[in-house]
Amino acid sequence: MKAPIWIPLYTIINKELIRIIRIWPQTLLPSVITTSLYFLIFGSFVGSQIRDIEGISYMQFIVPGLVMMAIITNSFINVVGSFFGAKFGKSIEELLVSPTPNWVIVWGYVIGGVVRGLGVGILVLVVALAFTKLEVMNIWAVLVFSILTATVFSLGGLLNAIFAKKFDHTAIVPTFVLTPLTYLGGVFYSVNALPEFWQNISRFNPILYMVNGFRFGFFGVSDVSIEVSVVMLVMLVLVLSIADVILLRRGVGLRS
Repeated sequence: MKAPIWIPLYTIINKELIRIIRIWPQTLLPSVITTSLYFLIFGSFVGSQIRDIEGISYMQFIVPGLVMMAIITNSFINVVGSFFGAKFGKSIEELLVSPTPNWVIVWGYVIGGVVRGLGVGILVLVVALAFTKLEVMNIWAVLVFSILTATVFSLGGLLNAIFAKKFDHTAIVPTFVLTPLTYLGGVFYSVNALPEFWQNISRFNPILYMVNGFRFGFFGVSDVSIEVSVVMLVMLVLVLSIADVILLRRGVGLRS
């Protein structure tokens, strides 16, 4: 008799959660410490010299961006590290030869990445409350953008892990793609403050829409359309999900 589909899904998710908790000094603390330094340096020291942005203090303005940056980074590196580790150790082959559907494998790892991303995001938000006061104007926007963003980058991390052939390859995208896009995604500034040319260039950066959608949930202000941001995130989830499932089914990067 075929086992219920939730059993392998639960097994993969449970393995991921145990891994996150077991090595919590590596999975949870680094982003919290780094973000605390951002709050201290950019928020307190530099921010005190910067005028309010749309009636919001600079310290408050950067909080959603820094939380989103933590969610993006941790969702991505959790999946890319865990899946590539399983591929490198050949344990992924046990899943491939089992009757577990490919979409279950994909979403088992993705949900693990989402949990870590949101968990670290919550910790960073708690740290932020030690520096400034925050009010949530639209809780649904906060939830939708945080969950969708964590999902997008968990799927992206899996894509990176599938193609990676050695551990060095797992660091290429975070270093040369995610970091520049994040810093240029409106975390520390409003895109409206840029010259028109750079405003137009910035609108091709998907992280800009994620950060502004999340910021909208707290302050009700955004540099971009919230509707467009949601549609873009949903489309990214669908495209990356399909890509990951197809690549897994074909055994790309997995079978020699």
